[in-house]
Amino acid sequence: MTPVPVALGPHTTPLLEEAVVRGGAVVSPLEGARALVWNAGPDQFPDSLPDGVRWVQLFSAGVEEWFDSGIIARHSDVEWTSAAGAFAATVAEHALTLLLAGVRSLPDQITATTWRQEEFFGRVGTLRGARVGILGAGGIGRALIPMLTAVGATVVAVNRSGTEVPGADVTLPAHRTEEMWSLVDHVVIAAPATADTRHLVGADELRRLGPRSWVVNVARGSLVDTDALVAALRDGTIGGAGLDVTEPEPLPDGHPLWTLPNAIVTPHCSNPPAVRPQAYADHVAANVSRFVAGEPLLARIDPLAGY
Repeated sequence: MTPVPVALGPHTTPLLEEAVVRGGAVVSPLEGARALVWNAGPDQFPDSLPDGVRWVQLFSAGVEEWFDSGIIARHSDVEWTSAAGAFAATVAEHALTLLLAGVRSLPDQITATTWRQEEFFGRVGTLRGARVGILGAGGIGRALIPMLTAVGATVVAVNRSGTEVPGADVTLPAHRTEEMWSLVDHVVIAAPATADTRHLVGADELRRLGPRSWVVNVARGSLVDTDALVAALRDGTIGGAGLDVTEPEPLPDGHPLWTLPNAIVTPHCSNPPAVRPQAYADHVAANVSRFVAGEPLLARIDPLAGY
């Protein structure tokens, strides 16, 4: 049986070449290929694809720029997949770090220069017995659930379909998201960025949390109304926010989120560059294997849903 030919994008690496072979295919020029593993941005994508290309694998988990560029719509006869899930474990680890740091009041304690035990006794909390909402329980959310349950928390998961998420105490479909806010102590945002999810978290949602609640965002900054978040942090509507993504991004110097004592901002570093190449290669190998076998691909992009 002739191996399936798979082309690689402009930044070919031995790791990706090995991943294609590991998946049971052979590296090929684009002409004559049946699939294309792309490892660059949309600005370098070819204007046209050979007729034989049936599948394109993208390097990023977020694909909004691919929709904005019109490339996916222009090649609607091709199946597209993202890297969603490939980096889930490291992003989930970062989400847990932000949440624990907030609940445990670590930022103030790290910068303290005097012994303030009695003050911190009243502010330090725990995730044990807490209920955490995960908005967008896809790859990141599913990776986060066992981390949360390991420290004694329970989970309310929200996904598009409402299909039960393993390990979650409650699963809600996206159209019932409003029910989540009154059920949880803290919220982790891991949903895709689409027109429907823009400012999914605003003033009304934040008011339904409590003064000890933390909101963590490891998805995209556009999912949170930044002005509403700043107001909620200033007046104590919520306990705090841990943000690896912001709107705008990069967060400009002088923005209130830099100096609010109950805001933790990390510079979109939840997916460290050191782990990306191997994680993406493993994802490519798994998807190439599925493509060769004619099985459903991982992280399929839905042109109608926008992710």
